[in-house]
Amino acid sequence: MFKKLSGFTLALIGLTIFFTACKKDYETVATLDERNIEAYIAKNNIKAEKDPSGYYYQILNEGDGEAVVNSDSVYYSFNFQTVDGRSFAKNSDYMIGLSLLGYTDRFTLGGREIGLTAVRETMSRLRRGGNARVILPSSMAFGKNGNTTLNIGSNEIIIVDLKMYKEKHQHDIDDLEINLFVADNKLNVIKDPSRVRYIISAPGTGTVPITKSTELVMNYTGRLLDGTVFQTNTDGTYTAVLEDLIKGWSDVIPGKLTKGGKIRLLIPSDLAYGVPGSSDGKVPPNTALDFDIEIVDVK
Repeated sequence: MFKKLSGFTLALIGLTIFFTACKKDYETVATLDERNIEAYIAKNNIKAEKDPSGYYYQILNEGDGEAVVNSDSVYYSFNFQTVDGRSFAKNSDYMIGLSLLGYTDRFTLGGREIGLTAVRETMSRLRRGGNARVILPSSMAFGKNGNTTLNIGSNEIIIVDLKMYKEKHQHDIDDLEINLFVADNKLNVIKDPSRVRYIISAPGTGTVPITKSTELVMNYTGRLLDGTVFQTNTDGTYTAVLEDLIKGWSDVIPGKLTKGGKIRLLIPSDLAYGVPGSSDGKVPPNTALDFDIEIVDVK
């Protein structure tokens, strides 16, 4: 009986030591997170508030648009950074995200899906047009294992900059993206009534007018606004009837070019591949496009 009791007692002591060690390890990580966050806040003179769950947030601009709830669609951008300012995941002002507010906590980072409640909760504190910053302790980000794909070390705190756009509709976001692209690249464009922006570098020297039903031989290169080429054919072999192509082409080219003409088109998403994007997946949903087109021949 004494031996059995001793064995039980030893087992109990062993479990107590194990759980105590785990608790101490957890407290050590929590203390490290807190110290790192406090150092970051002090160094950058940030006036942040601490959420009871452990993350910090800073409302940089509450926004002057309407308030939103989880069932509302929002256009937003994000930028994930380390404390030294290295950005490792972001979208751009040329590829503005769309989601229900209640789903803005979902990201694919370093090859895996991750849920960040702190992002959604911080977004819900904004009105349309607002922006904020979230400071995530390592325990709410990549933890002690870090993420080698993203070059995130053990127990790194993560900064997330967030922006909720005031725009509520895709055509407004398209116009915003294209206007930013035009300004950033200092382009001198003409805005067609269709909302396509265009630049004619050569009107052409042909005598046969082009209509929507005209069959054309063309060279072209299609890009996303971030410069990614998704399709190109420049060997003078691409032939198509204009009205069979995306509306951004067929609405603008007729009456503006003849054989030999060259034009650049900046096309809103609804006049390109729209909500579904391209069938080959190279053009994401709701994406404005940038095309260079040359009319090689008119049939």
